[in-house]
Amino acid sequence: MSRVIDMEVNVPHCLRSPHGEQVDHGRPGTPFSESLPRPAGYGFDNYEHVFRGSDRSASSDEDDGGMERLVADMDRAGIAVGYLVGARNADIGTIKRQYSDRFICFATLNPMDGMRAVRELERLVKEDGVGGLRVNALYNCVTANDRRYYPLYAKCVELDIPVRIYTAMNYANDRPYDLGHPRYIDDVAVDFPELRIIAGLGGWPWVNEMVGLLRRHPNLYCDTAAHRPRYLAQKGSGWEQFLQFGNTLLQDKIMTGLSRYLFGTSFEDLIAEYRNLPLKDSVVEKWLYGNAARFFRLA
Repeated sequence: MSRVIDMEVNVPHCLRSPHGEQVDHGRPGTPFSESLPRPAGYGFDNYEHVFRGSDRSASSDEDDGGMERLVADMDRAGIAVGYLVGARNADIGTIKRQYSDRFICFATLNPMDGMRAVRELERLVKEDGVGGLRVNALYNCVTANDRRYYPLYAKCVELDIPVRIYTAMNYANDRPYDLGHPRYIDDVAVDFPELRIIAGLGGWPWVNEMVGLLRRHPNLYCDTAAHRPRYLAQKGSGWEQFLQFGNTLLQDKIMTGLSRYLFGTSFEDLIAEYRNLPLKDSVVEKWLYGNAARFFRLA
């Protein structure tokens, strides 16, 4: 009998990993079924090191009062409407039906789903009250100018809804730091001049480029989410040009993101910090309310 060396002998079913096939045959970019434990402090764990003292360590099981408490806190601080982050697409319809005028909710969709994602976006807008599309390269490592997003952008133009694009340096040290560089927005704005775009998180540390792009593209706006307002005016913080132009030529293009969950303080304290910035009183009111009301067509 001839001798044989078989280069693929399958292990018996009883010895196979119960999740191996699901992982190995899943979407591109999913981990290997035999991935090793990651080094301590690696990836998103690095945020705990960079943002010491923030509220990131709060347990997801902690009772924070839910939506009822959140709305009460907003009422007390005079927050008329909030851009809600963290909600699953499947929950947005319920939230909008219960609090129709209090929250703006954007959908997050996988650009690799192609036309299925486009159809789902349209359904979410028409049936569940979704107000726009959220694009965040921090999580999927697909930059905003990737052509796989273009069918979704085209649908946003058709539906006349905006897109919010993550625009900042990230601290997850297992992926490129510049996934949120403003240069990616430039490509999108050039290819879709009708698309209303929000550069989320203000573009730090590429603040000067962010300012330039805000001047360059009429339908590009910006928010200050994830940045403590009292540090924006601190010397050497890198926000000097942002404040200069945000108080003058770009005063109608800046929207405020309080990001209370990051700083472990109240809405009222963060609003007070904005009012203490070296901005004209009329400009502060635009940052806090007027610009977003106009952008989202609330007034």
